[in-house]
Amino acid sequence: MAGHSQFKNIMHRKGKQDAMRAKAFAKFAREITVAAKTGTPDPAMNPRLRLAIQAARAENMPKDNIERAIKKAQGNDTANYDSVRYEGYAPGGVAIIAEALTDNRNRTGGAVRSVFTKYDGNLGSTGSVSHMFSHIGEIVYKSDKGSADAMLEAAIEAGADDVVSDDSGHTIVCPFDSLGTVAAALEKTLGEAQSVKTIWKPNLTTQVDEEVAVTIMKMIAALDDDEDVQNVYANFEVSEDVMKKLTAA
Repeated sequence: MAGHSQFKNIMHRKGKQDAMRAKAFAKFAREITVAAKTGTPDPAMNPRLRLAIQAARAENMPKDNIERAIKKAQGNDTANYDSVRYEGYAPGGVAIIAEALTDNRNRTGGAVRSVFTKYDGNLGSTGSVSHMFSHIGEIVYKSDKGSADAMLEAAIEAGADDVVSDDSGHTIVCPFDSLGTVAAALEKTLGEAQSVKTIWKPNLTTQVDEEVAVTIMKMIAALDDDEDVQNVYANFEVSEDVMKKLTAA
């Protein structure tokens, strides 16, 4: 199995759900506030804000929380946040991308570098590993939303590139720039998605053993724990036997 979404699901099952939910909502709120501040507070006229709201709603973030995050952008005390992408390598030569929204680059850069160092990784320059990934949009629906053929037809009509359907659900991918448009079209046809987000999808993957996989999972969890880090991506894969062990552990 490739990618790190399966590993993130494992961590979510093992973590305290309420705490992880609150942390996720805080990160959604920051993105919504930044999107509203950098553009108009009207999602119909602000694609970044519209996408941020879609992503938050897909994870069941309460409407009141979303509205508060938008209103916060209109206050004078709101910090100025920069979007920063950190790239580097984890053990085993695995590529890591961490996206952050920060009001203090020195603080966040130092924290991210500390995590890389703690887990025997190497933080590189921007662009050092992103060529191994494609920056795309990803929309996920539960399996009961329709058959594979029906989902493919709806996705094509909405302007998506492809759909991968299995027992866990339907994953629709589209160009990064058209995610907001495609997600909106699909919502009209299929209802709200389970998740809507931009991702870095690995083009090249690195096979690792169980010991290295556990270390990388801990590294990803440590990066995720930083309040400035919004998303983390990795390009490792493990055998089915190792995946079963990690899931059962």
